[in-house]
Amino acid sequence: MDLGLANQVALVTAASRGLGAAVAKRFAVEGAKVALCSRDLARAQAAAARIRNEAAGAQVVGFKADVAVPADVDALVQQTVEHYGRLDILIVNAGGPPAGTFETLKPEQWEQAAQLTLMSAVQLCYAAIPHIKRQGGGSLVFITAFLVRQPTANLTLSNTVRMATIGLMKTLSQEMARYGIRSNAVAPGWTATERVDEILASRAKGNHTTVEEEAAKVVADIPMGRMGKPEEFAEAAVFLASPAASYITGVTLAIDGGITRATL
Repeated sequence: MDLGLANQVALVTAASRGLGAAVAKRFAVEGAKVALCSRDLARAQAAAARIRNEAAGAQVVGFKADVAVPADVDALVQQTVEHYGRLDILIVNAGGPPAGTFETLKPEQWEQAAQLTLMSAVQLCYAAIPHIKRQGGGSLVFITAFLVRQPTANLTLSNTVRMATIGLMKTLSQEMARYGIRSNAVAPGWTATERVDEILASRAKGNHTTVEEEAAKVVADIPMGRMGKPEEFAEAAVFLASPAASYITGVTLAIDGGITRATL
């Protein structure tokens, strides 16, 4: 299936590893021109080089940016536009806030989580939307988590601030449709990434168990009987961002192996 991504420019944030890296690679395979970022320039450039090596002929560039820093966000979008001459697709992604229960967290951690997860998305949209409008339309996709429909134990910060990001996504789907800009979200479940390894390690420490035992508990709750692969997530996310999904806006697509029990 042709997704219509040839020569489209996609910016994927926090993409030196994990889901972001998988999405960036999938865009490149589909013929899009890709910009990605990391807080570490060497990691961003290494990720871009890796994708270029794995996807013959791919155009991929890596920039340094901390999406929690507004000045970095503005510079990132400007660098992308200067490099490729346009911007069509924005993939909003950031590392998740730390695990913890309400009683173990401190107020300053809430402020940091809001800046990392919500305000980074707000700033990215302010920076990117004017460029996408100039192209006559495009796509915004917010990477969240399945817990926006089903809160998860010990992830109090994510349970809260990611819901706010969904509110932003849904509002933009209404306000930006007149400009041909679609706004959607993807909600991954348990997927085999470094971030999940960190969560399982935190649970193991708190429960005095092993990472393997905690992973087994997670898998037991997934109807498909396994964690997802980053590549599986990327294929769905890139489709949703692409012109092939031209009449889809305002949705939160669960990519979770059936773990979400909510009916809507």
